[in-house]
Amino acid sequence: MSDLDDAQSQAAAAEAADSAERRRIQRFLALRRGEPWFWVVIDGERIPLRDVSIDGFAISAETPPAGGEPFDFVLQREGVPDQIRGRAQSVNFIAAVAQAGCRFLALEGDGADRLRDWLIALVIMNASVRISEKDAAAIVAGPSLS
Repeated sequence: MSDLDDAQSQAAAAEAADSAERRRIQRFLALRRGEPWFWVVIDGERIPLRDVSIDGFAISAETPPAGGEPFDFVLQREGVPDQIRGRAQSVNFIAAVAQAGCRFLALEGDGADRLRDWLIALVIMNASVRISEKDAAAIVAGPSLS
């Protein structure tokens, strides 16, 4: 295999990994007023989310969480006692920027409904123009723009 073939294979693998993590629906920066607003607890460590969607989340990480195996987590919002428990798995890891993209495998109880409500609230709070709850819900459920 030539160096060119090897480079092309590596580029194709990186593109496949990126598309595997890319969520079908809109992702939201997990910030409010420039500060972390969503957190995930994995193995007792509280980590700020980079982004979040109803499909999954991304975090800063030196290695994929749980070595790429499924893991338990707890989602939290800053200053709010509510939390969402579930299982996720890293589906994309980009060492150059120390980021792991994770998809939800399961959310406990009414976790999916509560996460949707959290995201709707985030969209409304961060909107630069007045937005209705119905419009925010459509944005949360809508396709990814990236």
